[in-house]
Amino acid sequence: MNNVLLSQSGQQALFKKISWRLLPFLTLCYVFAYLDRINIGFAKIQMQADIGLSDAAYGLGAGIFFLSYMLFEVPSNLLFPRLGARRTFSRIMILWGLTSAAMLFVTNANQFYALRFLLGVFEAGFAPGLIFYLTYWYPENRMARALTVIMLCGPIGGIVGAPLSTGLMTMLDNVGGLSGWQWMFLVEGLPCVILGLISLRLIVDRPSDAKWLSQDEKTYLAAQLQRSGNPESRKHHSFKQVISDPRVLLLSIAYFCIICGHYAVSFWLPTILKSTGVTSTMHIGFYAAIPYVAAIFTMIWWGRRSDRLGERRWHSASMLALAAVTLLVAALNGSSLVITLVSITIATAALWAAYTVFWAMPSDYMKGDSAAGGIALVNTIGAFGGFVSPTLIGYVKTLTGTMQSGLLAMVGVLAIGTVLLLVNRLPAPAGKTDLHAELESL
Repeated sequence: MNNVLLSQSGQQALFKKISWRLLPFLTLCYVFAYLDRINIGFAKIQMQADIGLSDAAYGLGAGIFFLSYMLFEVPSNLLFPRLGARRTFSRIMILWGLTSAAMLFVTNANQFYALRFLLGVFEAGFAPGLIFYLTYWYPENRMARALTVIMLCGPIGGIVGAPLSTGLMTMLDNVGGLSGWQWMFLVEGLPCVILGLISLRLIVDRPSDAKWLSQDEKTYLAAQLQRSGNPESRKHHSFKQVISDPRVLLLSIAYFCIICGHYAVSFWLPTILKSTGVTSTMHIGFYAAIPYVAAIFTMIWWGRRSDRLGERRWHSASMLALAAVTLLVAALNGSSLVITLVSITIATAALWAAYTVFWAMPSDYMKGDSAAGGIALVNTIGAFGGFVSPTLIGYVKTLTGTMQSGLLAMVGVLAIGTVLLLVNRLPAPAGKTDLHAELESL
């Protein structure tokens, strides 16, 4: 490969071009993915009474998505390098959009479980596929910033989705003989089908296929990606080596803990707010958007700080610890709207910051096509937390009539995750020793 040198301004222009070409569309797709995943939390306000769901049944249905997601995620991502990003993302978005819209036909718990299971089957591979796809375009020193933009889709989905979902449920209730929650699923599901069709035209599989990059830019980018990272990060030549690496397994379990806290908030936030005395569906929607506004600013600030210092482990662990403390405050003061909302806002922002920086670690550590399976493995084990968390909280709430015990269990899980992140000393990103980075971050 011939070496091509770009000036500083040329490098900035290259990555600016890449970001504008890729990130807005990918972020929009992920906003709808996240929205279709968590809108069940808002639908619960009306849907639960209409089809006779208990809190335990709701928790199981919310969580069962992640069982099928886990089963099909690694196979989906192992096929990613062979099928390419364009066909993979298009197939996923079209099928999950149709399935999400079909939720309007649910009339009992079994149908609810079946469609949530299918939603997990069809969405499997999307999030880790996006992360793996970014490794084709960004070297390590730019990865966390790119990931931050993509991960912003979660909070953006919360900000837009909370008032949108409750607004649709309120304004369209009983229109055309459908309940508000049925309209919500239809209106929020079908745009994903459209995005899936558009992706066939907009997405290119690799930089070498991008007609909007010059040959010099392609050559320079390929050289940067080849040199990027610690030499240890390129030792994974097969998926078998990935799954036998204890560092990858520790990352996976830590991610399980992050996801437990993440979906404890995402799926149960409307119910938590309602338990403080908020009765208006619209008010619940607007209050539920506040934590996600805070999350956006925290993610951007913390992701940039992590990139600037070249440090991931302490950045992710410290935010996870903050989330544990503030979730504990929310659990112990559940009757106060102000205390609960402030605590949940801080916990949500901290969880999203920990989540964003976390994903720079496996993408720093694993390289090559085997990284597709490795990243999917981390996400698959972590996704089990998406099943455990809502299912456990729903069962405990049905058993005790209160959210407190379930939230306290999540606090313990977040504390364990903090410890696991701190003990897992991955090789530092290129150009920094782990000690150097930690000293700079103090």
